[in-house]
Amino acid sequence: MLAVHFGAGNIGRGFIGSLLSQSGYEVVFVDVNTEVVQRLQEKREYRVVIAGETNEEQLIRNVSALHSETQHEEVVELITKADLVTTAVGPNVLPLLSSTIAEGLRQRLAVNRNPVHVIACENMIGGSGFLKKHVFEHLSEEEKAAVDTYYSFPNCAVDRIVPNQKNDDPLMVIVEPFFEWVIETKHIVGDAPSIVGAHFVNELQPYIERKLFTVNTGHAIASYLGYYKKLSTINEAMEDDDIRADVVKALHESGRVLIKKYGWNPEEHQAYIEKIVQRFTNPAITDEVTRVARSPIRKLGANDRLISPAKQYYELFQEVPQGLVKGIAALLLFDYKEDGEAEELQKTIKELGIEGALLKYSQLEHDHPLVQEIKKQVHIFSTCDTSKHVKG
Repeated sequence: MLAVHFGAGNIGRGFIGSLLSQSGYEVVFVDVNTEVVQRLQEKREYRVVIAGETNEEQLIRNVSALHSETQHEEVVELITKADLVTTAVGPNVLPLLSSTIAEGLRQRLAVNRNPVHVIACENMIGGSGFLKKHVFEHLSEEEKAAVDTYYSFPNCAVDRIVPNQKNDDPLMVIVEPFFEWVIETKHIVGDAPSIVGAHFVNELQPYIERKLFTVNTGHAIASYLGYYKKLSTINEAMEDDDIRADVVKALHESGRVLIKKYGWNPEEHQAYIEKIVQRFTNPAITDEVTRVARSPIRKLGANDRLISPAKQYYELFQEVPQGLVKGIAALLLFDYKEDGEAEELQKTIKELGIEGALLKYSQLEHDHPLVQEIKKQVHIFSTCDTSKHVKG
């Protein structure tokens, strides 16, 4: 079996590529990083360290790599032969891959109509559908119909913490023990792909929202509150009793939304929340607050990890979720100079005010009850002496 995977970064190697190799696939990574590509071509293996109570080491074999720019034709050729095409590149990069994938599928139609599954393993809702939309921009109507008949773009939800790291061995990746890869089957053409550890479901939306409203919501709030208190890592943030309490409060609010919407068992969801909080405090995983907090404009989106559960909470219960509001307010104060979105956000707030920024990025009208509560919390943060919160 052959898998073509776009993205040879830490998540690509430490999560998706690792599982595919363990599932018996020959994995060919496609990336623009010349050094990583060359090392994978030379070694054809790399190490993954599972950072837990004991550091288990896995040797990932049967892998290679192609450079997406200088070996474009080889990439296209492999797509015509692949059993699986996956990505882990970040949502903003997906449109840049679409023409290459479209070219590969177009050529495949002429030589190989066996099913191939194209799965975008990104931290977003509907990633594969988003990629498909951009791929179809490069195809004729006849080609679109044929691709829909023979190939599929199943959506998925992925979850594994892979922190920023610099190792002596540049191919080695340190990851947390926990992972979840949930793949939706309802639009799959042919048989579902064989992937060790993947969970297949007919309807993905509940699992996407569970992950987004728990893992991503909690991680984001810990990062923005940690940044506000001038802490460096997520571990330090979660060691702060106030931040931990705020994170847990927000996750209970988002959890209340999920339980109401999907009829989940409250005790089981509480256990899931506790598991997530434990993951954030794993001493073997050190993740920088500024890395987790990056791209605040995207995370302020109407359908993203903070605004969406907060809006749904208010709509379902006619109450303002104070834990989520606190996290949103902290995001609005994220002014990290090395993050372009953070600088743009601060510029927008200066020009349009809190209300204007929330309307522009979150589609929250000025008279929405959340807006005034968020503004009130920003004022509270802004008038506090943050030096009191710095750990010495």
